[in-house]
Amino acid sequence: MTAENPVSVTIQGRVAHVVIDNPPVNATSQAVRAGLDAAVAQVEGSGAEVAILSCAGRTFVAGGDISEFGKPPALPDLPDVVTRIEASAVPFIAALHGTVLGGGFEIAMACAWRVAEPGTRFGLPEVNIGLVPGAGGSQRLPRLVGIEAAVDIACNGRMVTAETLRDLGGLDRIDADPVAGAEAMAADLPPRPAPVSARAVHPVRDGYFAHMRAGLEKRAKGQRSPLHNLDAIAWAAELPFAEGQPKERALHLALRDTAESRALRHAFFAERKVARPDAIAGAKPREIKHVAVVGGGLMGAGIAMSALMAGLRVTLIERDDAAAESAHGNLDGLIGGAVKRGKLDDDGAEALRGRLSVSTDYADTAPAQLAVEAVFEDLEVKRVVFRDLSAAMNRQAILATNTSYLDPREIFDGIPNPARCLGLHFFSPAHVMKLLEIVRLPETAADVLATGFAMGKRMGKVAVLAGICDGFIGNRILSAYRRAADYLLADGALPHEVDAAMRGFGLPMGPYELQDLTGLQIAWANRKRQAATHDPAERYVPIADRLCEAGRLGQRAGHGWYTYAEGSRRPERDPEVERIITGYSAEAGIDRRAFSAEDIRDRLVAVMVNEGALIVEEGIAESPAEIDMVEIHGYGFPRWRGGPMHYTGEIGTDAVARSMRAVAEESRGTWRISKFLG
Repeated sequence: MTAENPVSVTIQGRVAHVVIDNPPVNATSQAVRAGLDAAVAQVEGSGAEVAILSCAGRTFVAGGDISEFGKPPALPDLPDVVTRIEASAVPFIAALHGTVLGGGFEIAMACAWRVAEPGTRFGLPEVNIGLVPGAGGSQRLPRLVGIEAAVDIACNGRMVTAETLRDLGGLDRIDADPVAGAEAMAADLPPRPAPVSARAVHPVRDGYFAHMRAGLEKRAKGQRSPLHNLDAIAWAAELPFAEGQPKERALHLALRDTAESRALRHAFFAERKVARPDAIAGAKPREIKHVAVVGGGLMGAGIAMSALMAGLRVTLIERDDAAAESAHGNLDGLIGGAVKRGKLDDDGAEALRGRLSVSTDYADTAPAQLAVEAVFEDLEVKRVVFRDLSAAMNRQAILATNTSYLDPREIFDGIPNPARCLGLHFFSPAHVMKLLEIVRLPETAADVLATGFAMGKRMGKVAVLAGICDGFIGNRILSAYRRAADYLLADGALPHEVDAAMRGFGLPMGPYELQDLTGLQIAWANRKRQAATHDPAERYVPIADRLCEAGRLGQRAGHGWYTYAEGSRRPERDPEVERIITGYSAEAGIDRRAFSAEDIRDRLVAVMVNEGALIVEEGIAESPAEIDMVEIHGYGFPRWRGGPMHYTGEIGTDAVARSMRAVAEESRGTWRISKFLG
């Protein structure tokens, strides 16, 4: 077996073994497709009565080679290879393990029988890169497991386990050694079943597809690929395979060249790029088994939960017994919630509780290899925490601050061995949000940074390297975005108009709904902190300050930019807020004017792009990919648009530059335009 031919065939009596070995995930590259095509011919001419198809390494085929997309097609096409396996005179048994995804699942469905290792996961994730399956997946899957399960898998990108697939009728056997299980099946071969493509599709109730379309449209927030997958599955219900499969293939090829698919593929590769920044090249992460977390509020409890779910031991420190009891309750609630959602079983919950200890004594942090503070956003409070941690822990233990805005250099000033210090900025709720900003200080050692990235991966986070500036990457862009939104309010827009425009763009919520959800007090405190150094030439709109001074701090207070009925999270327009806004405009001598949804969107996106470009130009981020990943995973920028920097490439830099120049002209002395848009 060679890189040029990653498929081998071995004949053992009446059984042929076909093995794919194309690390790391056995993707269906051109070489694999050609190798499989040749393997079928070799098997058919070998005299074998049955063939077992398996993969070397940690997984069965986990999808296609995405790097081939956008290039001229290279024969053989996967649909032809899949059809050849299904129609082979020698029946195939698929021996499956790891993940069986996309083209891998399509190949498995073409085999006569399927045997899988326990826990093997199956899926058609093409929806996540803006596509439908391209080798008959949307046409075979409904025939194998039924329309409803197929819709869930293909339209929602859901993965199912071997056990679930067996219960759905899509798997013949589960075996700890799937190749051995396939060999046992080959020794006593049952009658060959009808090919999956020839099976009937069981009908669904009238109106099923219309009902599913309505739900998908609501959840997709502008992304089209879930709806395309629904259309393809509907073809399986309406058409014979010989007609549905070519329609699927044509749609798959057409979608490859759409802006949505390009954006989603960009996000796929950008996630992998940011996980390996130049700053950690060649560095070996340290082994972390025990983490200390200081502060057991919403953020600290979420960080502790993330560490527990990653299999780590956690010591959580609080200031007194009452706070410790409250922190313990917070963690217990998170663990109970994970059980209710099916993320943990009872045994798993008990295992987490067994790895958790809550204390008021910093001496209990001594065994930990890493400590994260998650206390109030106050410089002196954080400095005291790290003095206590430094005194209690090993001099080599890594110390991490979760600060959102403060300068980590000031937080860690005077701490011995500053090479072990860094920022680990989690996003709330930390056990849910995927983004983790890893903030490098000038002294931070490469292995310490590498440990942060390894921790992020272990916790299931998208970790992004950031340098030091006010707000790092995400909150710096957020501050500019909110400032531009406030200018829109002062000049004529209202909160519900701004929010609706950004939801229409694909964000889950607009800036004012988001502020109400997270609370207005943190940003207010940050503005007060910055007041002493605020440039007097920069336009300042105090509307948000006036809301805070009136006690309008968001949902938890019952009112913020909107008002909320008791027990409700549904924002309702508030005439008092709108009077504050229009009153400020009159006071400032501003003639209010109307803004269209397109005007609002273009201005706010331009500001995000401009600030992102400045961050790259200043070296705070290594590349535009970091900006896109921060915005997608931390702030809800629609993944199907690829992030603000990728989106700019799609619509044209000139268009974004025009919008940014208009923003700057309307608020002179306020904006510094990046070289990227200058």
